[in-house]
Amino acid sequence: MLTKTPSWIPYLSRKSWFRLKGSGKVVYLTFDDGPVPGVTDWVLDQLKQFNARGSFFVLGKQVANHPELFQRIIDEGHAIGNHSYSHPNGWKTPFKEYVENFAKAKAFVQSSLARPPYGRITWKQLRHLSKEHTMVFWDVLAGDFIPDIGSEKVVQRVCNNVRPGSIVVLHDSLKAESNLKGALPIIIEKLQTLATNSEPYLIPIVISAIFTS
Repeated sequence: MLTKTPSWIPYLSRKSWFRLKGSGKVVYLTFDDGPVPGVTDWVLDQLKQFNARGSFFVLGKQVANHPELFQRIIDEGHAIGNHSYSHPNGWKTPFKEYVENFAKAKAFVQSSLARPPYGRITWKQLRHLSKEHTMVFWDVLAGDFIPDIGSEKVVQRVCNNVRPGSIVVLHDSLKAESNLKGALPIIIEKLQTLATNSEPYLIPIVISAIFTS
């Protein structure tokens, strides 16, 4: 599994975001598959502690089940995006069923941003969803959803590969919970240390939201 998105991929879809060049020396932390009680609220606590912002690509069914937690994400100034209603794999899901899944999520998630589950989407699906959304992919995949990867490896995958404008994917899900809780505070601390270090060979990085209203 690739940690970094190959450099040629973004050229295949110029209307989608993989990395935000020209946005300054910023790293964008994004979280997929929530909101999940015990995980998303913990992430929000960490972001608040470090005075950081994130972007949460949520599932419609999770928002329907946990509206108060979803509202907390919004109230605390984080960005939200449509990650579908039930996390279908675009490569294995018929076009009509796939786009209807995103449309169903729109009743719960009012956002111009969207991210396809697994990053797997056909050209036809992508063209359709891009009419109403900015499709957000990633530059660095943390791999926190891999059960046996370990939090130390997650930290390395992120901190060794970010660059200005990188979009990093993490997961506020039960599957990723153990790795995420071991890695996220270290990742934020390391990035913020780089941001305040004045040595010229280090890239100053800050944590921010991908989009703020």
